[in-house]
Amino acid sequence: MESCYFSVTKPSSSSTILNFQGVSSLGGRSSQKSLGAPSHLSWPLSGPNKKSQNFVYRRKTFKGPILAEAGKQVNSMDSSGITLVTGATGGVGRRVVDVLRNKKLSVRVLVRNEEKARRMLGEDVDLVVGDVTKASTLLPEYFKGITSVINAVSVIVGPKEGDTPDREKYSQGIKFFEPEIKGDSPEMVEYVGMKNLINAVKKNLGIRTGKLLFGYEGNSFKELPWGALDDVVMGGVSQSTFQIDLTGGENGGPTGLFKGVVTTANNGGFASIRTKNFSEPEDLSAYDGLELRLKGDGRRYKLIVRTSSDWDTVGYTAIFDTVEGWQSVRLPFSSLRPIFRARTVLDASPFDPSQITSLQLMFSKFESDGKLNPTFKEGPFELPVSCIRAYLKDPITPRFVHVSSAGVTRPERPGIDLSKQPPAVRLNKELGFILTFKLKGEDEIRESGIPYTIVRPCALTEEPAGADLIFDQGDNITGKISREEVARICVAALKSPYACDKTFEVKSVIPFSEPYTVDPENPPPEKDYNEFFKTLKDGITGKESLEKTPISV
Repeated sequence: MESCYFSVTKPSSSSTILNFQGVSSLGGRSSQKSLGAPSHLSWPLSGPNKKSQNFVYRRKTFKGPILAEAGKQVNSMDSSGITLVTGATGGVGRRVVDVLRNKKLSVRVLVRNEEKARRMLGEDVDLVVGDVTKASTLLPEYFKGITSVINAVSVIVGPKEGDTPDREKYSQGIKFFEPEIKGDSPEMVEYVGMKNLINAVKKNLGIRTGKLLFGYEGNSFKELPWGALDDVVMGGVSQSTFQIDLTGGENGGPTGLFKGVVTTANNGGFASIRTKNFSEPEDLSAYDGLELRLKGDGRRYKLIVRTSSDWDTVGYTAIFDTVEGWQSVRLPFSSLRPIFRARTVLDASPFDPSQITSLQLMFSKFESDGKLNPTFKEGPFELPVSCIRAYLKDPITPRFVHVSSAGVTRPERPGIDLSKQPPAVRLNKELGFILTFKLKGEDEIRESGIPYTIVRPCALTEEPAGADLIFDQGDNITGKISREEVARICVAALKSPYACDKTFEVKSVIPFSEPYTVDPENPPPEKDYNEFFKTLKDGITGKESLEKTPISV
């Protein structure tokens, strides 16, 4: 069995270098023999001043794939996803489910009462049972495949004198009865529940700034154990190393450095660095691709991503060009091609971004399916790479849409006339600080990094959608709005970059004193909500007036 090892040398105080000796498996072009993993690999950590750590690989059988002829196309990855609706049996939530279904979008519901949910939403609904107030009930498998969330969970407010089984009094609105909290407190539902839900779905939704896999971010460093993997596996004599250069990065900061000397002697022609298999597969299903911050040299390189722990296996490959100087290179997951020994694999499984096991950077004479790298030159090369991160593609759209409430900033607002405010504002304390905790829940969303929209409807009604609307910001308006309209707004927000990271209030132009009806035979056309979203501004929440008046509970 072939063997190889890596050793650490420190040529200067500002760098740590990984040196490769021996042979390994995966080359840059077709080889006649199937090589297993090296029997002994010593992979030191890539960060400076770290002791080596040794990891042993075992040979595994690899069944040969069906290879493509040159130029043959392969299927692109499936990018579909599921929208999770929480609070799906409530007045807004069940309408959100209906809107999603009518648009032929995949939907899953999180509910506390399965029997009630199936009776209300149908036996065929994709359903999971959990309670946002109890983190232990939000199992990771519930959220597999989820790419967006519409959260309509709300504390239950009902008449003190009781209600009908269909909650007819509640449906009329808090304006028409003396309210009290039913069930869990506002703190548990609106605040603790929000924290639990965000923690449960964050990995599936992603964050706006992306996920760092390797490199420097501010004062922190995310390391990966890189090692050289060169054409010596095929008899070549190219050599490469990987090091951390503490002063060679952008603006004099630290960077990783892939460097070496490549030659075609002895039928060689490539040099590469590859990570050790991750201890657990990296789940990047929330993201759209990988972004490399690097200092280009005008040459063409490869990034190879593997989704199997087998050593000698298909690598999902992107070829990218560089220009001179520092730049960001984005490689969409949809652009990755399944390659095995420089040939496209026709029967490969679609790339699964939830199962990433290793990364490899390569400079090679060979591309794929017989093509050659037009930028290839023998001799020394250097590719500084300061970081590798998963990214969300532009334009970023909301991944978490939350139904909150108008009035959340008003109970503690100085100088406000409470007599002119809705009941929930006047009764905030009596109702367990319901609006205060709704605001704290909103803050959890805004601080999570997840792309979001926060919808603050005024008083909710059972009237049909269709009335003209007023969108506002700053938490000042009062009025009413149809639950059906709110559901449509929530679903529309998921697809609109103009709604991303916005907080707004919404009401219809119809006064409380006037009922709103539509002709079922001639309903009004559905609105283009994007025109409303375009008017919204960043950073306006209504909290601006509270900055000098802290909210107390």
